[in-house]
Amino acid sequence: MRWILLLFIGLSLPALAELEYALKPRLIAPDTWLLEGSTENFAKANGGNIVNTGFIVTERGVVVIDTGPSKRYGEAMRKAIAAVTDKPVIEVLLTHHHPDHALGNQAFTDVPIGALAGTTELLHQQGDAMAENMYRLVGDWMRGTEVVLPTEVLTPGLKSFGNHDLRLLSLGGHTGADLAILDQQTGVLFAGDLVFYQRALTTPNSPGLTVWLADIATLQALPWTLIVPGHGPLATDAKPFEQMRDYLTWLDQLLRDGAANGSDMSEMIRSPIPERFAGINLSRYELIRSVSHLYPGYEREQMTRVDSTATRQ
Repeated sequence: MRWILLLFIGLSLPALAELEYALKPRLIAPDTWLLEGSTENFAKANGGNIVNTGFIVTERGVVVIDTGPSKRYGEAMRKAIAAVTDKPVIEVLLTHHHPDHALGNQAFTDVPIGALAGTTELLHQQGDAMAENMYRLVGDWMRGTEVVLPTEVLTPGLKSFGNHDLRLLSLGGHTGADLAILDQQTGVLFAGDLVFYQRALTTPNSPGLTVWLADIATLQALPWTLIVPGHGPLATDAKPFEQMRDYLTWLDQLLRDGAANGSDMSEMIRSPIPERFAGINLSRYELIRSVSHLYPGYEREQMTRVDSTATRQ
């Protein structure tokens, strides 16, 4: 029996050794590095690396923005940072609780992991279930990954790291607790998943599309020079905001009209997608998910309350 186990382990090791994230830090502004993920869905082929993470090398040390989808990713991120600078990592800032942004926390337990209070609560509530789902989706890439909660509560305002003053904004359109980070020195805006660009947005925890639209207006009004979306390519112009506003407005109106017309969910998921969104990756897939997440709320809004006293009359 022992030789069978050893044989299995021996056969597994080469496969596991191939599971290496090819993280290549790209300098996008002074002291500021991006690790850009795919705009595809979670899959074993990409190990869940569908997210944009980054880090800023300040005078005091390295500030990490999001830790990626797994322990293995977090460890690869630390190696990528070490290849760029010998300064220590001094802080992690999490934009929100979703698994592709926060399940690499295990690789950073030696430094403060900062997040909005709502993010910590959501990760506490949903983290284990999200991790289990990631194991199903990407398999061995997740091996050894466990949920690690943030250790520092972040509040809106300026947080200084030597020569970089980071403006922290507490918003909520994507999950109810969404951190955006503007570097006052470089103008780089880490928007987290409040901004998707050329990749359809996800809505599992959104408190409402009107809330999200208000967040987009807030972000666009900031003195940014470069936008880092949570998913999708960088931009030096307002096109990500314009695309987000257009898509959110269309989706909101689609769901309102459907509820007003009494359309059922199966009809809504087959709704035609405007040609202008044809180039946005995973549009149909995410429309199906958004209908399942949001449409019941739109239907409830259309229900006429029957007052019990009026009924008796």
